[in-house]
Amino acid sequence: MSQTPDTPPSPDFGSAYDPPMGPLVVVHEDHELLIVDKPAGLLSVPGKGAHLADCLLSRVQEAFPTALLVHRLDRDTSGVMVFALTPHAQRHLGLQFEKRQTKKTYVARVEGRLAPESGTVDLPLAVDWPNRPRQRVDHENGRQAVTDWRVLRANETESRVRLSPKTGRSHQLRVHMLALGHPILGDPFYAEGAARDDHPRLMLHSETLQFRHPDGGRGVRFRAKAPF
Repeated sequence: MSQTPDTPPSPDFGSAYDPPMGPLVVVHEDHELLIVDKPAGLLSVPGKGAHLADCLLSRVQEAFPTALLVHRLDRDTSGVMVFALTPHAQRHLGLQFEKRQTKKTYVARVEGRLAPESGTVDLPLAVDWPNRPRQRVDHENGRQAVTDWRVLRANETESRVRLSPKTGRSHQLRVHMLALGHPILGDPFYAEGAARDDHPRLMLHSETLQFRHPDGGRGVRFRAKAPF
């Protein structure tokens, strides 16, 4: 399986698990694929223990029993996720994620005015072992991590940015924005003070996902509008 850019190897909890309730939001469904809009605050897969059993995968499988996991998003990140409805589709999509053949964009609100208006972060990342599941920039032992950014609009207190990860490291977008001096608002791990506390959620949303359809290989693109 593949993981999306900001997904840690285990659930990351900055607070007690209180997943949101509500109907499953289906963006697209066909004979091979299911695209859903994941809410913030819901695990992609079960955590350890019965209290962490509720997750997007289990909710999807209640409605679509053949659904199979392809990738993940952090608990606190919302947005587009694809599930396979056949083993063939799971293999096909899994290889695309593994070979970095998918294209993803995220929308985020970050602290302060980000300048210049576009650029690339190329900083290797590794687990911050004493503070797991946090990650950190590590030039000696880290794995390559690359993120393109573009400012959509900004004022003196915050910027709205579009993030395009070129690699898929744990917490990549969150740590790269922190490294620029502009942590994502509402981030329980990497933001501090008002930037963390004055926001109801992590302001990070998986906006678009583009890949080749498992049936025939045509290019497809799916979008879920950011709720913030």
